Amino acid sequence: MKPFSLLTVAPELAAWLDANAEAIDAGQELAPAILPQIGRADLFRIGVPADAGGLDGTTVDAIEAIASVAGYSLAAAFVFWGQRTFIEYVLQSQNEALRARSLPTLLRGALAGATGLSNAMKYLSDIEPLQMKATPIDDANAPPRWTLNGSLPWITNLRREGFLAAAAFDHSDGAPPSIFAIPHDAPGVIRGDDLDLIALRSSNTAALTLDGAALDASWQIAANAPAFLACVRPAFLGLQCGMSIGLARRALIAVAGSSAATRAAVADEATQLARDLDALTERLFDGIQHGTFVHAPARLFEVRIGLAAVVDAAVRLEVLAAGGRGYLRGQGGAARRTREAAFVPIVTPSIVQLKNQLAQHRPTQAA
Repeated sequence: MKPFSLLTVAPELAAWLDANAEAIDAGQELAPAILPQIGRADLFRIGVPADAGGLDGTTVDAIEAIASVAGYSLAAAFVFWGQRTFIEYVLQSQNEALRARSLPTLLRGALAGATGLSNAMKYLSDIEPLQMKATPIDDANAPPRWTLNGSLPWITNLRREGFLAAAAFDHSDGAPPSIFAIPHDAPGVIRGDDLDLIALRSSNTAALTLDGAALDASWQIAANAPAFLACVRPAFLGLQCGMSIGLARRALIAVAGSSAATRAAVADEATQLARDLDALTERLFDGIQHGTFVHAPARLFEVRIGLAAVVDAAVRLEVLAAGGRGYLRGQGGAARRTREAAFVPIVTPSIVQLKNQLAQHRPTQAA
């Protein structure tokens, strides 16, 4: 089996994640600390152009960074994904004023970016309609403004200390759906209580409701949501796949660290999983680098489905290798990774939704 290793993150961050991974997963006390910790390590700047305040690199580098954090804590990686995906929206937006005023604080981790576009991604794939509505405010003497209403039941990284949340809106006047960045302190923006999750409890995951919130074009990420979503979907899903890659790697590292007798017993399975993980990661990176997923999203869906299967098998193999010791608290994280792995198939778009999409693609391809 090829030995996996976690990419080196700042030693301070690695030590903090190692010490607090269980508390981050099981409780909410450390929720305010995750974003600043990752921000101080400059991980949000990876794959962001230097002239925008980043460290250069590519989206692939950002995926690897998320994978590295996921090896320590999937909850922290989930927050990382939400933040870095929102940063991607701002980078790809034509709204230069929004980018100038929000990007510096987003890159530092001082302001949370919440990617509330799961509903929009499902809308793009004809899975569900948009749940948010925008109505133009009729005032010929003022710049264009809209009244925004609706609710989204599940958004991650709604940090109570301050956030911007992306959401897509249907327009009552027949204009194309658009995407707004919703500031936490705008009148009519209501953040619900944290959802009572069984794991990843420090991820600041809650419902968001808009009740007559009024915003102007300075908060608009994109005026044409479908076109914008098609362009950012590879990054949205690709960065999300980093969570699966990191969790699977960490489980296989744990298997490789088991006793010689155990390693011999599971060697064939571990070797095949490592090969599958390598192959899927290579397919992901190739599609991201060459832009093929923009016009062939089904290929990206297949990678996401494949990685979820590898995560499930790798974590089950870790449990097998750990034996009774792995069923005890505080014994290397096998129990926590089992809970984390249960989240991978249901994060939007879920594996069931993606399989339904692929089933719709196949008749078209056959025709």
